[in-house]
Amino acid sequence: MTSHGFGIVGTGIVAAMHADAIAALPGARLVAITDVDAGAAAAFAAHRGGTAERDLDALLARGDVDVVCVCVPSGLHAEVGLRAVKAGKHLAVEKPVDVTLEAADRLIGAAATAGVALTVMSQHRFDPGLIEARRLIDAGALGRLVLGEASTKWYRGQAYYDSAGWRGTWAMDGGSLLNQGIHYVDLLRWLMGPVAEVTAVCTTQAHEIEVEDTSLAIVRFTSGAVGTIVSSTAAFPGFAARLEITGTKGTVIVEDGRLVSRAFGDGAQPPDGGPRPGAGAAADPAALDVHGHAAQLADLLAAIDEGRAPAVDGEAGRAALEIVCAVYESSRSGRTVMLPS
Repeated sequence: MTSHGFGIVGTGIVAAMHADAIAALPGARLVAITDVDAGAAAAFAAHRGGTAERDLDALLARGDVDVVCVCVPSGLHAEVGLRAVKAGKHLAVEKPVDVTLEAADRLIGAAATAGVALTVMSQHRFDPGLIEARRLIDAGALGRLVLGEASTKWYRGQAYYDSAGWRGTWAMDGGSLLNQGIHYVDLLRWLMGPVAEVTAVCTTQAHEIEVEDTSLAIVRFTSGAVGTIVSSTAAFPGFAARLEITGTKGTVIVEDGRLVSRAFGDGAQPPDGGPRPGAGAAADPAALDVHGHAAQLADLLAAIDEGRAPAVDGEAGRAALEIVCAVYESSRSGRTVMLPS
């Protein structure tokens, strides 16, 4: 088994998830960590292992780092990623790939030119419930898909946004849909197919921030199916993220990665006791399960060793971002936005 050394850029909440995921993988080791706050990097390294490097250049100069996890504010993802690509490093970029399509395209293009692997974190694709839902759809058990509904109704208090100057800004973060809801946007597209058009409303209901904390979108897929996207960080106390996929022969419902209901024809399987309101990441951004991150990083390492593209590559990350950007554009303009075919 090939051994891979990881470097992590940024020491926020999600960086801890990456460190735990790396620790769970055979053949992977955390080599180095860096942050603009040297003290934070030192504390992270003391707790998680690896060496705290003085800056990004020092981390990228290390020959024993071949994969870089980009865990900085979203508006810096492409900037940091491009520097890592120039140094010949493979990349695991936290969602979203960046806050603009232009930045995303620069990074995706540079990675392709350099021949390095790029995965954009969408760890819920590796959850058992999503894997089973995808299997059922691919097997035709749901028939022709007609309706897809994605809902991420979470809660974040004002203190969450006040904890860092970049949070709740257009330049570095984006609103509830780009930061929290994008996971289920990606899953909706993954299961339902490409989106043709979006009509949306975004509002700021409960926070003092630049961006929206609540969004609602109606989407039409290229297949002719329709769907909805709901995202909020103002839904106290926070509820399970939910995905419903309906076809002409059946429906599946996924909550927080678990397949909680399936119905085919005249028969139905009742919910199996899904997550309780207010539990987990719905109310606490630090309450995340490391399984999905570990599975996605394992896929990235396998892709590197096998010379293939990761299961969730840069284009997948771009597709989810394109839908979010269309939601924002529709809300600003008051018009339906058509996506490129």
